[in-house]
Amino acid sequence: MLSGMFVDNIRIFAKAGKGGNGLASFRREKFVPRGGPDGGDGGDGGSVILEVSTGTNDLRSYFYDPKLIATDGMPGMHARKHGRDGKTVIGRVPPGTIVYRSNASTMQEATWLEREGDGIEMEQIADLTEPGERFVLCQGGKGGRGNWHFRTATNQAPLEFEYGTEAESGVFFLELRRIADADLVGYPNAGKSTLLSAISRATPKVADYPFTTLQPIVGVVEFPDYSRAVVADIPGIIEGASENRGLGHEFLRHIIRCHLLLFVVDMTGLEHDPIAAVETLRREIKLYSEELAARPWVIVANKMDEEASAENLERLRQRFPKQEIIPISAARGEGIPAFKERLQQLLQNS
Repeated sequence: MLSGMFVDNIRIFAKAGKGGNGLASFRREKFVPRGGPDGGDGGDGGSVILEVSTGTNDLRSYFYDPKLIATDGMPGMHARKHGRDGKTVIGRVPPGTIVYRSNASTMQEATWLEREGDGIEMEQIADLTEPGERFVLCQGGKGGRGNWHFRTATNQAPLEFEYGTEAESGVFFLELRRIADADLVGYPNAGKSTLLSAISRATPKVADYPFTTLQPIVGVVEFPDYSRAVVADIPGIIEGASENRGLGHEFLRHIIRCHLLLFVVDMTGLEHDPIAAVETLRREIKLYSEELAARPWVIVANKMDEEASAENLERLRQRFPKQEIIPISAARGEGIPAFKERLQQLLQNS
């Protein structure tokens, strides 16, 4: 069902309205046999605009109806009356939406290019991040001028008028990349969702099996000085994610914007050796993006209340002697206040 679906990339068709034609007409009134030109201007076509809204979480609103179509401007009328402008259509997108223009003019052409042609060419045209930000995806056509604009001293009865101009249209791709100050990255079942619940009011699904989280969950962490930070729980990354194994690219794209990486590690070692887990996560991120791998990162040693965790923590510290490691137990709330305090310091310095 759509209510449980997370859509972070979608193809849509957008078409603005064409401008209305100007009118060639003449004033005709009783006792005024030779009235002058009075053709009105055509209305402007409506545009298609994307607007960033915090009220939408993903791109699912375009899943069943992937089109945004504005209306045409109306023709000019007698007595210099202006034709009605077309209605502008506003499509709402979440913060972090990247917009690409394709070389396809219709959805059918886009499908053909993907399946049988040379592939779709895409050009990034917008990166929408700020709430309330607007971007004109397709500009509406301009209304044409009526004939009264063309009267001169030597031509009092012009027949000239202008046609409305055509509008922009095309096939576009929308891609959502989450915006967060810090991202929780780790293997499935490492305790990322439990940690996010412990430090924010977010309520991700938490269960004792891998891949409980199948979409990025965002939580707002509030600090004692009333400042805030946005932290995202990224679905579990596995070995080969950089090569799109599992849902690798679907997940990794959401951490590209963050300022701080928090590697959450299950210190029990029951499913993955903690040292191997950190090495694999670092390698996958570096293979995906050198720029992302250069961001500040911290190891969050989770499940420290479990047996064998203390011994594994010592091994981890020996393997990464220069790397900051923060021990916690998210399930029991142990170390959470100190973690939040350190998180605030790290973000202030990033």
